[in-house]
Amino acid sequence: MIPRELFPLLQCPTCRSRDLYVKDDGVHCGRCGAVYAFRDGYIDLMPQNVAYGYVSKYVTDEEELAEELDYRELAPPLLAAGVRDRALRRLLRFRPTDVALDNGCGTAKHAVWNAHRVRLMIGSDPATLFADQARDQVALARADSRSLPFADNTFDKLFAIDILEHFPLEVIDQYLAESARVLRPGGRMLAFSNTRERSPIQPVIDLSRRLGRVFVRAGWYDFSREARRKSDHVKALETWEDVLAAFERAGLRPVKVVFWNSLFTTFVEHVLMKLGEAALGRAPASRDGTVEEPCPATSGPSANGVVREIRARQRLRRRLHSGSVVHLALLAVTLMMELDLWLFGWMRCGSYFLLVEKPGCTSC
Repeated sequence: MIPRELFPLLQCPTCRSRDLYVKDDGVHCGRCGAVYAFRDGYIDLMPQNVAYGYVSKYVTDEEELAEELDYRELAPPLLAAGVRDRALRRLLRFRPTDVALDNGCGTAKHAVWNAHRVRLMIGSDPATLFADQARDQVALARADSRSLPFADNTFDKLFAIDILEHFPLEVIDQYLAESARVLRPGGRMLAFSNTRERSPIQPVIDLSRRLGRVFVRAGWYDFSREARRKSDHVKALETWEDVLAAFERAGLRPVKVVFWNSLFTTFVEHVLMKLGEAALGRAPASRDGTVEEPCPATSGPSANGVVREIRARQRLRRRLHSGSVVHLALLAVTLMMELDLWLFGWMRCGSYFLLVEKPGCTSC
């Protein structure tokens, strides 16, 4: 979606001019002459003639990842994504007057789930793996977070979900500096990410991981798709002190932190849901008794596991209409996972929700 309300918020990401004008083919910069084209449901606002040292695998491998990420259709906010989204809403407290940015939005699922809560929701990402629903309901921009195409002091709320762990330190500093620049004074940002620190209850949490490995060795399921998703995790912010220092360098003041010690979550993700996926993801038998394998194209030694997992998720989504038994059951599991925040959120560990504020608003 490319709403008219988006245009007054833009600045040229190449030369940072606000001398922009809109034509049928895109947004034009009157200073440097750059043209930012309209695409299918988004504006391509990547800086031009700029070479970055670090480029995300989601950009370099976008075509390959598109085949296996199953990103185009969104499910309701349930399980781990639901816990993240409920914490996002609880901590950021969206208001109907807010202009909000999902900075590094990926599929833009969190932007979609919260678009109705704000005046304008914008999602930006250098990769274009946007869900179909996001292209219809969210103002989307292909953009690099080191040179955001938005004017200073634009956003009331900004959030970064599962972003910072992907970046080296210099990119984190650029990301946070740009986030601070586009936040208005008194605006707030929520970051969810993780360090290398272990939970004080890690030995108990690891019991679920060990049980999961038993099922992996038995061939019931694997974690290849999850491992690929996390394969570029750098975790340059290794400790909680590193996190606080990074936000301080950007001029963002901590307001509240909730840690995610994943006792219930790990059991659900490594045992309960993986067993469910293994059962749901079995290939259907054809009339002659052979097994059919039509599913998203992928290859390699872990292909069968990826195909099975995607098939299970697709089948599950078909049963997730509001009020269905499956939906209510998964909501109950989501609330159980959320107990990790309520019971152990005070206990320092690697995963954290950090709410910060840009100073300068005397009335907030």
